[in-house]
Amino acid sequence: MQNPWQEVIRIPLGQREPKPRTKGITMVIDKGLGLRELKDLLEVAGTYLDFLKLGFGTSVLYQESLLKAKIRLCRKYQVKVYPGGTLTEIALLQKRFEPYLEEARKLGFEAVEISDGTIFLDKAKRKDCLKRAVEAGFTVLTEVGKKDPHQAPSPRALAEQCAEDLANGAWKVIMEARDSGKGIGIYDPQGKLQQEELEKLLKELPDPNQIIWEAPLKNQQVKLIQRFGARVNLGNIQPPELIALEALRGGLRNDTLCLTEQISAGSLCS
Repeated sequence: MQNPWQEVIRIPLGQREPKPRTKGITMVIDKGLGLRELKDLLEVAGTYLDFLKLGFGTSVLYQESLLKAKIRLCRKYQVKVYPGGTLTEIALLQKRFEPYLEEARKLGFEAVEISDGTIFLDKAKRKDCLKRAVEAGFTVLTEVGKKDPHQAPSPRALAEQCAEDLANGAWKVIMEARDSGKGIGIYDPQGKLQQEELEKLLKELPDPNQIIWEAPLKNQQVKLIQRFGARVNLGNIQPPELIALEALRGGLRNDTLCLTEQISAGSLCS
């Protein structure tokens, strides 16, 4: 995307990699955008969006024509749409996983999510589901962690599951934080990043670049960009916050302006 200010101002933290990207991934959660709302979002910020998740089981509630239209529109902007992992879990509970994949393909979905945030999947079943989805031609995202904080796995268990999923064909692994980002995973009940918990997890993870961190709140996005840099993978971004997040990634907001390594000694940021 051409910067209209390019003759005067460069983006402090650097220009974005073109799509398809493997880092700096942004996933937005869609809890019911209309087609015109989605079109507006993509016209303004589609360049910065990689995945659109139709949250939870909401895609069941659409008229089929509207659902297909949303997926087609996103494809024009190289945005992959996928149904929330909860819908996959429902398909598994109802023993309809294979028909679920077939219908997802017919509807136009290019990606699916394999998760067990609510249900229980043993390792063999999870591996089988992941491989079946990969073989069906989907970009497969998996999610680790539980939606109930009382069932939260240990950092080591999370890391081991991440490694297994990646070895079995997952494109990226999502770190559970729900759409609230509060009291779950690496966040405390107020939604603040628990640095100690994050560092414990990082000691165990095989490759943090393969993780998409759910971070629906601005303070979480800032902390993760400060910790990992502008090319950190972030998910569960609210639609109105997409371009604001991109401003954070680019150093175009005060929170991240002075992160650039190109700042020289004696600059106004030092």
